[in-house]
Amino acid sequence: MGKNRFLFLLQNLRFDDMETRDERKRVDKLAPIRDFFDTFVSKCKLAYSPFENVTIDEKLEAFRGRCAFRQYIPSKPNKYGIKIFALADSKTYYTVNMEVYLGKQPDGPYATDNSASAVVRRLCEPIRGSCRNVTCDNWFTGVDLIHRLLNEYKLTFLGTIRKNKRELPIEFSKPTGRPIGSSIFGFQKDLTLVSYMPKPKKNVLLISSLHHDDIVSPSGKPEMILDYNASKGGVDTVDKLCASYNCARNTRRWPMVIFYAILNVAGINSMVLYFSNNIDIQMTRRKFLKTLSFFLIENHLRTRLQTQNLPRTMKDRIKELTGVPAPNQEPPVATRGRCSYCDRRKNRPTRITCKKCFKFICGEHTLHLCLDCFSEHIEHA
Repeated sequence: MGKNRFLFLLQNLRFDDMETRDERKRVDKLAPIRDFFDTFVSKCKLAYSPFENVTIDEKLEAFRGRCAFRQYIPSKPNKYGIKIFALADSKTYYTVNMEVYLGKQPDGPYATDNSASAVVRRLCEPIRGSCRNVTCDNWFTGVDLIHRLLNEYKLTFLGTIRKNKRELPIEFSKPTGRPIGSSIFGFQKDLTLVSYMPKPKKNVLLISSLHHDDIVSPSGKPEMILDYNASKGGVDTVDKLCASYNCARNTRRWPMVIFYAILNVAGINSMVLYFSNNIDIQMTRRKFLKTLSFFLIENHLRTRLQTQNLPRTMKDRIKELTGVPAPNQEPPVATRGRCSYCDRRKNRPTRITCKKCFKFICGEHTLHLCLDCFSEHIEHA
């Protein structure tokens, strides 16, 4: 399509009924794109079964326009944006579940608890009772959450924990005089706590309901830390993959920001599904996205090819993309015609036609070759 048509479609793209939007926004801040977002997430839950380790973390979709729930996170590359919580497979980076952070919702069916524990429990609903392991950073981690996941959801938990948690013994939260590389373990019935000193004045605290021993690797790091490093990067890798082939465009409408985020995640999820079902196929992500986009528009291109007033150059390009053979053209009946390349205002009639496509061409747009040069050109072609 042309640039103007592309911009026209972007400007007029909507995801709900604008006549009822104001009424729905009284109980839901995500009303302009709620149905589209929930439908996409529900399909992601049904299409794939993740491996044994999943990661829960946050993504920040860059946006500086007007939005009631826009967030400021100084540690992110794009400091302003819309925060999305995601649950992703730690091995394949398939995004299983997502939730947009909306702040405090109005009273109604969409009012939710925004605490870290409630967010984790809502994201873990698709894998409830599956005995998988959930890896999180210290913003989500809490002892009560770990017990609830283990007892109610049948899920184990592994994550870092903040030093100010009142459940931690002082020997773990404030270590003094310990040598570099040392580890201290603490055990309860279902929980294991470790404090590791990788460098001076640096204390790493991890808590787990998956590990029940004090195994330390030959490098000196506890096994809990190695397992955490191997499974913590699920959502961060998804964010990195989205940034490497990003379909987002500058916009002042926040629903479009969420739509672009959905497209980026859909590209990754579709690639995971495709290669899971076709193990023998090797393809780069760039080529996969290009092939996917073509197959999504191929039927539309073939339908559009039937349009009578479509420009000839666009018809030729569509035929080239879709592989539709060009019909055999018959020579024109008329002996004179207007040059196909000259402006209509020049009105140049001519008797000369192209021997291949039978277009009328004037002397200015005719290329003259002698028989020897023409034969040599045909041989090289």
